[in-house]
Amino acid sequence: MLGIGTVARKVFGTPNDRKIKATRPTVAKINALEPETAALSDAQLKEKTVEFRDRITQGESLDALLPEAFAVCREAARRALGLRAFDVQLMGGIFLHQGNISEMKTGEGKTLVATFPAYLHALTGKGVHIVTVNDYLARRDADWMGKVYGALGMTTGVVYPQQPEDEKKAAYAADITYATNNELGFDYLRDNMKSELSEMNQRGHNFAIVDEVDSILIDEARTPLIISGPAQDRSDLYVTIDKLIPELSEEHYTIDEKTKNVTFTDEGNEFLEEVLHEKEILPTEQSLYDPESTTIVHHVNQGLRAHKLFQKDKDYIVRNGEVVLIDEFTGRMMPGRRLSEGLHQAIEAKEGCEIRPENVTLAQVTFQNYFRLYETLSGMTGTAVTEAEEFMEIYGLGVVEVPTNMPIARVDEDDAVYRTTHDKLNAIIESIRVAHEKGQPILVGTTSIDKSEMLSNLLENAGIKHNVLNARQHEKEAQIIAEAGKLGAVTIATNMAGRGTDIQLGGNVELKVIEALDADPDADPEELRKRIEAEHSDEKKKVLEAGGLFVLASERHESRRIDNQLRGRSGRQGDPGRTAFFLCLEDDLMRIFGSDRLEKVLSGLGMKEGEAIIHPWVNKSLERAQAKVEARNFDIRKQLLKFDDVMNEQRKVIFKQRLDIMKADDLSEIVQDMRNEVIDDMIDTHMPPKTYADQWDTEGLHKAVTETLNMDLPVADWAEEEGVDDEQIGERLEDAADEMMAQKAAQFGAENMRMIEKQVLLQTIDSKWRDHLLTLEHLRSVVGFRGYAQRDPLNEYKTEAFQLFESMLDSLRQEVTQKLAQIRPMTEEEREAMMQEMEQQRIAMEQETEAKHPGDATGSPVADSSPEGFVESDPTTWGNPGRNAQCPCGSGKKFKHCHGKVA
Repeated sequence: MLGIGTVARKVFGTPNDRKIKATRPTVAKINALEPETAALSDAQLKEKTVEFRDRITQGESLDALLPEAFAVCREAARRALGLRAFDVQLMGGIFLHQGNISEMKTGEGKTLVATFPAYLHALTGKGVHIVTVNDYLARRDADWMGKVYGALGMTTGVVYPQQPEDEKKAAYAADITYATNNELGFDYLRDNMKSELSEMNQRGHNFAIVDEVDSILIDEARTPLIISGPAQDRSDLYVTIDKLIPELSEEHYTIDEKTKNVTFTDEGNEFLEEVLHEKEILPTEQSLYDPESTTIVHHVNQGLRAHKLFQKDKDYIVRNGEVVLIDEFTGRMMPGRRLSEGLHQAIEAKEGCEIRPENVTLAQVTFQNYFRLYETLSGMTGTAVTEAEEFMEIYGLGVVEVPTNMPIARVDEDDAVYRTTHDKLNAIIESIRVAHEKGQPILVGTTSIDKSEMLSNLLENAGIKHNVLNARQHEKEAQIIAEAGKLGAVTIATNMAGRGTDIQLGGNVELKVIEALDADPDADPEELRKRIEAEHSDEKKKVLEAGGLFVLASERHESRRIDNQLRGRSGRQGDPGRTAFFLCLEDDLMRIFGSDRLEKVLSGLGMKEGEAIIHPWVNKSLERAQAKVEARNFDIRKQLLKFDDVMNEQRKVIFKQRLDIMKADDLSEIVQDMRNEVIDDMIDTHMPPKTYADQWDTEGLHKAVTETLNMDLPVADWAEEEGVDDEQIGERLEDAADEMMAQKAAQFGAENMRMIEKQVLLQTIDSKWRDHLLTLEHLRSVVGFRGYAQRDPLNEYKTEAFQLFESMLDSLRQEVTQKLAQIRPMTEEEREAMMQEMEQQRIAMEQETEAKHPGDATGSPVADSSPEGFVESDPTTWGNPGRNAQCPCGSGKKFKHCHGKVA
């Protein structure tokens, strides 16, 4: 008998079916407009963009414009790229416009899908960000899809690391901007560290389409983006402690692989204390449990984690003497990304690399809180359904499964489970050999570099030619993937998540043409293309006959999504294909998370050597294990976010305050309010309300006024006057301070004074915020222990973080008031002394240059840095003088006040 839910689904369809059905009338409207848009000339197609923008200005909604905008964009793509979007691609675009995640299988053309909603939202003039997982894809997609936007009269920009500032500003000013998630997040932080509005690059957060959304918003969301500066160098301590770790034996520590944690046992702590006393790292009279030992204990713990939890060629690789982290989900290197709290330094000590100093946090944000800044957020991926709950709860994003253009013809086999790794590897090699002999291309998925290289060695011994794609071969990624679909090709890949390149059966025509032209530059491109296309067609036919792409996974990943991404490489656009997972009881997932019941069942079946268990029940059991891990990881991310939300509210306040300061022309009122609040606090402290005059601390008040306001006022005399209360004294202090600041403004000039106020405010806010971040980091690291006292660590963190924030704002007002009270114009003697000191520094630098490069220095700073062909009277020959350098014209003024003056 069928359940009520099953009957309802049969009658009404699933919620996903209903969403798909709801888009069909819109898709029909777009298709009906096709003949009309096809008749437009190229110029008329561009004019449509102008027309749409006018209609939006007049109040027409994006929903009303959608059918026409999508029809025009489809026609532009057909002309620019020769690609006519399928109906399912239009559906995907509609869901993106609505702020959903479109789950579309590999090979369904997601890159093209993004152009439709991107074009529609760019019509508002507020900018659109298309987010990719790496710089290669950002550049490729911007170049490729830029042709479509260009045909519609729109501009495209691409943001990449170490980009010149003017280029970056132009990229963000474009209608559609392609960038990686890291670069967008870092630019947001950098913008909020700038001191001039004109220096900021991003122009708000209107609409974003995140490609490989699960990789970016889930896999990478555990690590916040941090901009940091160098702290105290402790490299000697790391090296010393690193030498101690190999002396530990197994009873000295316990490893919990499930939570990826390692801790010292009581025996381990006793042994450590003894060794640290011997090596004189810990003073003899000091115990490991003393508060003074916190730093050493922290370093020892990080050393232990570096040795026992982080494996070379799995979690990181050593490249050019540098420890480079590897993304566990994509298998890609993450250059520039470093582990915090001294853990990266501990790994550098372990590997004998140069130890770079630890950093202090200058600014930080999580991807969750960055992407929640967008008015409308959307995403695309081949695998999102398993994480639908997290997308909805954290980002408010619904997940819609978009049907494939052609029915899936891929065969997904049940998992084969072997007893030992040896049995499993033998079965994998045999399976590869059989498929390879009939010409079937094979993609072998592994979870780490060392496993991919071990399989590579076995294939070499078996005489099977193959390619390896992992973090070491990162640069050859596109070429290796392009060849992975060729007849008889064997490719071993580490974590195929979010590679962004399709494996086309028979190989990639475009890359074959480029290679052929490189080999023979004089060949006729048209003739060459025709010949290669004919050869490709023949090879593709043979590959299809051999059964299409065979995806063979050497073990299951902790996340079902990563497994599904690997599976999705086979069977694109209705092609035939086959996928199989080979597992054994010694695999990490089976060992750590597999149920005891499964192991008992498999052992009870009396498996012989080389024999496999293949049954749908095994698949179900493994999926349950994976679901457990996913749920645990979700909880970790949710908890991380709850703590970060506390900081995020404070970050928003600070960043808004900075922005308001930068936008304001006159900050004298804000500064005056701050000064008055500081005076009120001083009065409350030294003349508490409801107290008598003889209880007032006039001496303390006089001292505070002298230190903070830089004024010697007769506070004690005022207090002795008949009938004077604390309020009147406060008013006198305010009037005196206002008068003093008015005199300063007259001395400096009103414009200069406003500039000084702005700079003092911004610099003080930045300095206080930096210190506050460090305090919050320390609070976060210890607040967990409050749980032992039956107090909720999160509530404790919220309460204390709020108190710290209030205290930071108080000290901010105090410091700004104090700094502004103490500034004064330089006297003539001071100016002369400063000029002499600068001249001495210049001479010393020239002498140093002369010593390093004899005969190189000319004695003239302008000539020394002048470009070839320099003519003093011709600004076109000056190159790019620094804004604060002397003007090359010889006036003696700074460049920014002379020829570099902005009109």
